[in-house]
Amino acid sequence: MTRLQAAKADTLDEMRLLVDKMAKAARKAARQLATSTGQTRNAAILAIAAGLESGRSEILAANAADVQQAKADGVAPAMISRLTLTDKKLDGMVLCVREVAGQVDPVGETLEAHDRPNGLRIEKRRVPIGVIAMIFESRPNVTTDAAALCIKSGNACILRGGKEVLGTNQLLGRIIRDALQAGGLSPDVVQLVDTIDRHAVTALVQAQGLVDLVIPRGGESLIHAVVEQATVPVIKHYKGVCHVYIDREADADMAVNVALSAKVDGYMVCNTAECVLVHKDIAGQVLPRLAMEYRRAKVQMRSDSRSLGLLQDARLATDADWGTEFLDLIVAIRQVNSLDEAIGFINEHGSGHTDAIITRDITAANKFVQEVDSASVMINASTRWADGYEYGLGAEIGISTDKLHARGPMGAADLCTYKYVVTGTGHVRK
Repeated sequence: MTRLQAAKADTLDEMRLLVDKMAKAARKAARQLATSTGQTRNAAILAIAAGLESGRSEILAANAADVQQAKADGVAPAMISRLTLTDKKLDGMVLCVREVAGQVDPVGETLEAHDRPNGLRIEKRRVPIGVIAMIFESRPNVTTDAAALCIKSGNACILRGGKEVLGTNQLLGRIIRDALQAGGLSPDVVQLVDTIDRHAVTALVQAQGLVDLVIPRGGESLIHAVVEQATVPVIKHYKGVCHVYIDREADADMAVNVALSAKVDGYMVCNTAECVLVHKDIAGQVLPRLAMEYRRAKVQMRSDSRSLGLLQDARLATDADWGTEFLDLIVAIRQVNSLDEAIGFINEHGSGHTDAIITRDITAANKFVQEVDSASVMINASTRWADGYEYGLGAEIGISTDKLHARGPMGAADLCTYKYVVTGTGHVRK
């Protein structure tokens, strides 16, 4: 073993000890939390919201320091945008936390119940998962969203944000822990890993028997790294390669408006449209108008060869452009000959996140919904609506592109598993 390898091993061992201590404290806190009342948990969540409001100036100052350091470190503009807090964004964080508190308590909810012919009562009840590890990058709102959702669902959580948001997260962590303690709950219900050592992530995702679930939220490289190292179950939130398909029976005005908004209104997030598919029979009506709007919005268009003449200043797309998450003012545009071709293209090149159809044909819409294999499928609506808050979940822990155990925007109920409760009257099985 080289000196460098030995140093890395020592660091990993240190991180394993740190994570082991945190996770054991989290498991103890989770047991207490799981037996608390919904009223107690809601009070703690509302106390977090109050702490965010009272600590507003301090939070914004800490965040400004993080942003300044990130710029000095050469962090990409897209990540700096996600990192930066404003009064408006902080208002949104407070609102999301409060909405979580106002939701129906998922813990103990009976999902199914029936009586067997032999008299046994079978119930399926929602229960907390236990200890959840959340690994994320630059968004400060993930810290408060994750804390509120885990408290609501009766789970303890260990949060590990990116180094670029460390100062902001340390302050948010103190606010959260103070709120828990004031409400009579263990502050260990929510813990932040405040070291930037990457070995902490390895230790966290390999803490079998202590951590029950890992949720990575961030860029594709982060998620792949977590999945490759993890021995704990992972719910993946992979890239959002979202499509808008403009059907032959689409309303042209609606089609242009939705395809424009889906691309430009928040183009650095996972539910933005990266590709527009247009039926050949309506392409002549829609594409010149859409191209004009994209030019005004400074969107670079990458097109198949037969659409170039309708788009004027688009450049010819490469094979790599189909299926790329640009997260930029870039859109891929392609004509298709049929609804079936559009569905096949989306299932081949999409990421299973969110896809939309614009049409007045209910039969086409139903076929699209049935056959497109995505977590969210929109009819005559922008892909940008795929969001936990907009779905009424309050906040979201992320948008899962997995099929097990949760799919799409994940709220408090998705942070629960279930148990069977069987009631008899002295039943025995012979």
